[in-house]
Amino acid sequence: MTSSPPAATTTVSTDFSRLPLPPATLANLQQLGYLAMTPIQAASLPAALLGKDLIAQAKTGSGKTCAFTLPLLANLNPRRFAVQSLVLCPTRELADQVSAEIRRLARAQDNIKLVTLCGGVPLRGQLASLEHGAHIVVGTPGRVMDHLARASLQLDALNTLVLDEADRMLDMGFFDDIVTVARQCPKERQTLLFSATYPEGIASLAQQFMREPLTVKVETQHAGGKIEQRWYEVTDGERLHTVSRLLNHFRPASTLAFCNTKAQCRDLAEVLRAQGVSALALYGELEQRQRDQVLVQFANRSCSVLVATDVAARGLDIASLAAVINVDVTPDPEVHIHRIGRTGRAGESGLALNLASLPEMGYVGRIEQLQGRESDWHALTELTPSGDGPLVPPMVTLHIQGGRKEKIRPGDVLGALTADLGYTREQVGKINVNEWSTYVAVDRAIARQAASRLNAGRIKGKSVKVRVLEG
Repeated sequence: MTSSPPAATTTVSTDFSRLPLPPATLANLQQLGYLAMTPIQAASLPAALLGKDLIAQAKTGSGKTCAFTLPLLANLNPRRFAVQSLVLCPTRELADQVSAEIRRLARAQDNIKLVTLCGGVPLRGQLASLEHGAHIVVGTPGRVMDHLARASLQLDALNTLVLDEADRMLDMGFFDDIVTVARQCPKERQTLLFSATYPEGIASLAQQFMREPLTVKVETQHAGGKIEQRWYEVTDGERLHTVSRLLNHFRPASTLAFCNTKAQCRDLAEVLRAQGVSALALYGELEQRQRDQVLVQFANRSCSVLVATDVAARGLDIASLAAVINVDVTPDPEVHIHRIGRTGRAGESGLALNLASLPEMGYVGRIEQLQGRESDWHALTELTPSGDGPLVPPMVTLHIQGGRKEKIRPGDVLGALTADLGYTREQVGKINVNEWSTYVAVDRAIARQAASRLNAGRIKGKSVKVRVLEG
């Protein structure tokens, strides 16, 4: 990894009202709870709103979506029905999150049309959406290139190109795809590149198609005291079993465990499941349907441990994550900062548990150098079992065949469970309605009964097929 270029170090007011934004946008920000700019927003928005190209380096969860959305909305002409903004993301999950956030931020403007273009979703729906006209497109490089090749996506009117999580797109081999897409955009446009780390490919991308970009970088450290980090020395042979010991000692309600390889992911998930722990694995080769189900179950508290690789976990935004376990030490110290930064958010305290073998101590040294402090080492003998048995999540996910295409809405599912079947609102958790499927979390004690009764009943007047997803 190369070091990043000199960063802009301007002191900027954190009040959104200091920015050249319309009153309606400022009022919407206030309603959404955006009371003050985050460091990356304060560092990047003044220049981005002036139309400058930008390379912004900031960790996941730092408010970067708002940092690029406000400039692209400022450049939009709602009366011109043509694609004026394109946001490229590494994964479908991130593209969906970004789309939802842009829609929230665009509420103050009339009739802004946004289309999400990702793989794993039928083309015909996307083609129809594009035919109806879109102002903003958010998508993954492969599917965006598909639509460009079919001429179903036209970029002649584009004035803003955003590359979100650019380092992960490079990790996933999208360099040539990004260049291909960028070459089909008008030369006179603004390019905003957001990245957590600064690998060599970023500089290469910038040289190829950015115009005198300003570089801003915000500190990658997390608020002191919010995340408690502990290190444990292990041999490779005891690594996976030690994860079980950590879980049994600390009893975190939800844990994201990072492995460096997909093989390690699969092995750990199998070891944990064999011990009765509710664990699921997330890695690059999963089919989109499987990825969706894994993410829904972890986010709705139907799964205690999500075991993931860095690429697969990028863009996940799981609220109230109790612990992160680094099963392997990453060779990149900035990636370590990202991993542990997923816990201890929004003022809550978090726990980061790290396992390291002797050959990995060089990586640990780099992390200490970046964090500016020594690691806090603990003995494995401190880990004592609680005696409460394996971790069991409070909820179970029911999968209902049918989604938006069948006009199913979250309220219909909630009504079927509460008004029709008599369950309480507290026994029903998150409800996710996708295009073809619906997922609802229910209290573990009623899961099988609720699935059976829904199968025998109706949702929105129609019979449905329901099954219990095993976490």
